[in-house]
Amino acid sequence: MSSKSLKITGIDDRRYWNYIPTEESRFKNVAYLQQMWWVEVVGELEFEFPVGSYSIFFRLQLGQAHKVSGRRVCNVDKVHGWNIKPVRFQLSTSNGQHSFSEFYLRGPEEEWVHYHVGDFVVEKPNEPTKVKFSLAQIDCTHTKGGLCLDYAIISPIEFRERLKQF
Repeated sequence: MSSKSLKITGIDDRRYWNYIPTEESRFKNVAYLQQMWWVEVVGELEFEFPVGSYSIFFRLQLGQAHKVSGRRVCNVDKVHGWNIKPVRFQLSTSNGQHSFSEFYLRGPEEEWVHYHVGDFVVEKPNEPTKVKFSLAQIDCTHTKGGLCLDYAIISPIEFRERLKQF
């Protein structure tokens, strides 16, 4: 799911978030957080998954990458606030499965990292499963900024080792 298909708190206010073009995304743009007190991103979908086990990840990067003279350069000047409190990742499904984890967003800065939200199991074929997942850092004692959000991905659990993850 692209960043544009996710519910991002404050995304319509350009003081906080912008969509920036990049060749590093399969969707050709990413959501970039300049600065905000409250960060919350929610994804929801209902789908007939094949029977199996699945993992959900957010693809995130600290810093804003761009090209200078054909070389990749990442500006990390505006990265702040992610080392004070962890980001909470949550997952729930319509058949009662829940997952919760917390991670500090950290480097390697300048690289895309897949942050693991959680896993779920589908046991009944031909039955829609509703999945809701999120990331949030809502401690309003400090601002956070310099985060790029590319997408959320749901993949069969056996493929998760292929993702550069935290």
